[in-house]
Amino acid sequence: MRDEPLVLGIETSCDETGVGIVRGHTLLANTIASSVEEHARFGGVVPEVASRAHLEAMTPTIERALEQAGLRLSDIDAIAVTAGPGLAGALLVGVAAAKAYALGLGVPLYGVNHLAAHVAVDQLEHGALPKPCIAMLVSGGHSSLLLVPDVAREVVSLGSTVDDAAGEAFDKVARVLGLPFPGGPHIDRVAREGSGTAIAFPRGKVDDGTLDFSFSGLKTAVARWMEARERAGESVHVPDVAASFQEAVVDVLTRKALQACKQYGVQDLLIGGGVAANSRLRALAQERCDAAGVRLRVPRPGLCTDNGAMVAALGSDLVAAGVTPSLLDIPADSSMPITTVHV
Repeated sequence: MRDEPLVLGIETSCDETGVGIVRGHTLLANTIASSVEEHARFGGVVPEVASRAHLEAMTPTIERALEQAGLRLSDIDAIAVTAGPGLAGALLVGVAAAKAYALGLGVPLYGVNHLAAHVAVDQLEHGALPKPCIAMLVSGGHSSLLLVPDVAREVVSLGSTVDDAAGEAFDKVARVLGLPFPGGPHIDRVAREGSGTAIAFPRGKVDDGTLDFSFSGLKTAVARWMEARERAGESVHVPDVAASFQEAVVDVLTRKALQACKQYGVQDLLIGGGVAANSRLRALAQERCDAAGVRLRVPRPGLCTDNGAMVAALGSDLVAAGVTPSLLDIPADSSMPITTVHV
């Protein structure tokens, strides 16, 4: 292999087939085939539909990535794939494809953790990660605070959601407000026309002394508030509800993240995952980090949502660190813990 090998990453943990190609920390291609429209009519992701969509999209998405990068498949030096966590069937499609490509090309295979990949992807935009840093991952399935001494070797869990993840709460509240799936982008858009202080929604676990999150109570509070207005025959200004809900979520997220930085004496905070694309979260995090003297890193929105580039980025780190490649019999682990960076 060259000093900076070409790594192809495959991501199929949920409803997006992502393929990325990197050389070191240089992004060469990032292609995505999303099945979100197929799930929208159900109001959420249907695992079987997602798995079938991955099967159909895998080869064309890899071909598009190679074309985008101006490469041939034979140029690839290593394959990285999300081995977990995620939907079992969806993961199996990606892992099986990665094994086939690695075997056919005679290159090493790296099964990686989806969550650690969300941390690693920031390096494609902002360079090598500070060691250590605090990472907050917020998505449809996860809300986690992590201490990251070295993303290729060690990730320590500091806290996580005890019920709904932040992204899950966005989806459920969007449904209550009559907004389409997925809820995050639509609430973000509608909230710009409302006031975040219009309604005093609760902040779960904000002062409990832990680094855990809880958004189930907030989701229920929004639903009960809407029901009360409907029973009273009162009109509802949806932008105010959306903005007030969004403010409650990002208030808790940023407070907990800075609490973690202070508690562990770390001056660098990274935010990743699909909810990191939320404009209010990005703005409030920057405001509070500036006030606290903490350096903030957030990838551009296109690298926050699930993508193959993040898998390739972590795979590149593993190659550079000399980590032993995965065996060709690695399983897909839908409940892989964040502390397992590589299998």
